[in-house]
Amino acid sequence: MDISVVIPVYGCKVALPELYRRLCENLENLVISFEIIFVDDFCPQNSWMEIKNICANDNRVIGLRLSRNFGQIRAITAGLDKCRGDWIVVMDCDLQDRPESIKDLYEKALEGYDVVFARRIGRKDSFITKFFSRCFYKIYDYFTEGTFDSSICNFSISKRIVIDNYCRMREQNRAYTMFIRWLGFKQIAIDLKADERYEGKSSYSIKKKTKMALEIITSQSNKPLLFSVKIGFLISLLSLIYILYLICRYLILGDILVGWTSLIASIYLMGGILLCAIGIVGIYVGNIFNEEKKRPLYVVAESLNEEIKR
Repeated sequence: MDISVVIPVYGCKVALPELYRRLCENLENLVISFEIIFVDDFCPQNSWMEIKNICANDNRVIGLRLSRNFGQIRAITAGLDKCRGDWIVVMDCDLQDRPESIKDLYEKALEGYDVVFARRIGRKDSFITKFFSRCFYKIYDYFTEGTFDSSICNFSISKRIVIDNYCRMREQNRAYTMFIRWLGFKQIAIDLKADERYEGKSSYSIKKKTKMALEIITSQSNKPLLFSVKIGFLISLLSLIYILYLICRYLILGDILVGWTSLIASIYLMGGILLCAIGIVGIYVGNIFNEEKKRPLYVVAESLNEEIKR
């Protein structure tokens, strides 16, 4: 199998026939053999019916239906666990990632690269989405001491050895692009034009994005713990300096500043900082708890054409 294309499906049901058509049209002219893996992440639009229709007419297409919504990254993992290609493409189902661009990724990879990422130019997302993405990567860079480009997306092509090693990583909190970057190998990003969504809008709300960002940062770095220690040390130092100031004032001037407002404000300040520090520790304990349960990353309820491939 020359190329496997893994596509998590959640929403954009009407885009699937057009996505399938364009994928076949381009892959047939690019390689001898390929497979397309649609992973239905319990799509509320009942995209599974469309996937079943496609699979019934083409045994090069594998359909996987997850038992519930596990999230985009775990759906990608489900497809990667099943794929057989020498090269593996990961892309979204909403046609923002252009099937025609697979040729550019593949040809660049054949120059000697193990991973080629797409760097979206002309991104059609809203200002808030772009702003949130930039802010997240700035924070992520600080906590992980890395450098990540917010315009780089999941759309990529990777060699089999890269994906095999990615699939060995079974952490509960996952980030496809960042895990691939962490693995190393010879990587590069190329500029590719992004289209508008074929239909509907992204299901990732600000709340979901914030939760995902928090999970990714706390699962990839222990710097937030060190950060809370530094804040605590700084406040303790400032408090000590202030106490020494009050003692000197009492010894020299014979009086001392008193005030209910400043006292209460200090108590609330310290209380808030302590709660934040405890909360950060709690998040890490929660991450350990989730990892130690060793639950599967996903559950496949139904598969199509997989038996034919095996």
